[in-house]
Amino acid sequence: MRYREAGPDDVATIAAIHAESWRNTYRDALSAEFLSGPILGDRLNVWGQRMSSPAPNQYVVVAEKGTDIGGFACAYGGHDGRWGTLLDNIHVLKEWQGSGVGRRLLARVADWCLVAYPDAGLYLSVLQGNALAQQFYLHLGATYVGAGTWVPPGGGGAPVLMYAWTTAQLVRIRLGDG
Repeated sequence: MRYREAGPDDVATIAAIHAESWRNTYRDALSAEFLSGPILGDRLNVWGQRMSSPAPNQYVVVAEKGTDIGGFACAYGGHDGRWGTLLDNIHVLKEWQGSGVGRRLLARVADWCLVAYPDAGLYLSVLQGNALAQQFYLHLGATYVGAGTWVPPGGGGAPVLMYAWTTAQLVRIRLGDG
């Protein structure tokens, strides 16, 4: 398994993983019409823009085995004055889950945060109904810090929970203690 920074050639694969992850996990949050229709085109558009004109604080890492990519994470450094770097996305193909790929992707993001934004923690929002992801983040040392509402593509609203890591907690993730 290899982890590397993503580039423009990875757009289609990242978009497909993102769409598949949402189809598998976000059925209660996204409209059935969106999930069965324009989701892939929407994600291709989003990732095409992100990778062709990346924000200066954007970091995208992929997990690769041979020529296959099975997961990715995207973070925006120093995104929030209080919570630090935003972990905007972390998705792993269903068949790659349980192999440590998600944990190692998070460790790569932690490494990047500690080097590029050493005084900032890391935070994310996760769907309230996504208990597996919540357990994953808690297992890796995240702390529940609040709740809100996500307005997804295709309309509507979904309750989310926010989790955060301090820089000390990021060091533990990076070292494998998290």
